[in-house]
Amino acid sequence: MQSLHVSSKLYRSSIRLACLGLSRPYSQSCRSLAFDLHEPARPTTDQRTAPIIFLHGLFGSKKNNRSISKALARDLGRYVYALDLRNHGDSPHDDRHDYSAMALDVQDFIHQHGLSESTLIGHSMGAKTAMTLALQSPELVANLVAVDNAPVDAILSRDFPRYVRGMKSIQEANVTRQSDADKILEKVESSLPIRQFLLSNLHRPAGENVQKFRIPLDILGRSLDHMGDFPFKDPSAVRYEKPALFVRGTQSKYVPDDVLPIIGQFFPRFNVVDIDAGHWVISEQPEAFKQAVVEFLAAPE
Repeated sequence: MQSLHVSSKLYRSSIRLACLGLSRPYSQSCRSLAFDLHEPARPTTDQRTAPIIFLHGLFGSKKNNRSISKALARDLGRYVYALDLRNHGDSPHDDRHDYSAMALDVQDFIHQHGLSESTLIGHSMGAKTAMTLALQSPELVANLVAVDNAPVDAILSRDFPRYVRGMKSIQEANVTRQSDADKILEKVESSLPIRQFLLSNLHRPAGENVQKFRIPLDILGRSLDHMGDFPFKDPSAVRYEKPALFVRGTQSKYVPDDVLPIIGQFFPRFNVVDIDAGHWVISEQPEAFKQAVVEFLAAPE
């Protein structure tokens, strides 16, 4: 069975009604996140029970996790919701962009869709969002997979401000072809796969000839200083006592050995899997990543 793309527009009326029952005002925070629902051919449960919720990284979208979501749905027989976090993909834009706000968005999504016993899988920015939600609302999260990020304050890579500058240059140039955008971005990033990843945010609005970025570059640019932070500072004050898997790339510097004790304080039931990859673990080693997740989720608690 093919994966189902579900636009937030289709659910606008029903979700608005659902939001009326939540504690935070709809106009401020309870806005529907866009998502793809990947349906297994042989479901082992219904789409509200024990789903997997997949959260992308900075400048990413639900499209980045399409292939791995389909594979996990197939191999585990579970429904997979691949989300667009705020200020990304087709989800709403908001001046506030930090982990506490993004975690509350995902919490609202879980309530809106009546999900229970959810597995959270997040990469990079999505990993910190997932960890934040697991710590603040553990009753909503059955288990957690954090991909190449840790629950610590860290300095964000200098690459990201360069990416924002490059994308702003593209926007100011009013390009009409992706090849022209790539030439501009090549001045700040030599890696073709990374350029293709960033340029996946380009689109041509209806009735226009010029290509523009879906993501709000000014908002994300202002938020970069906080994207290395983690909202919880004291592991003695809050813990997530359920199973957690930390997947790290051996060629990446985001989860060094010296942060493992801190991970263990916040997430005492954690395991670590090392994969021969850089920061983009899922795209670089999809089969190894899938095997690690399947083994983790299939293991008895």
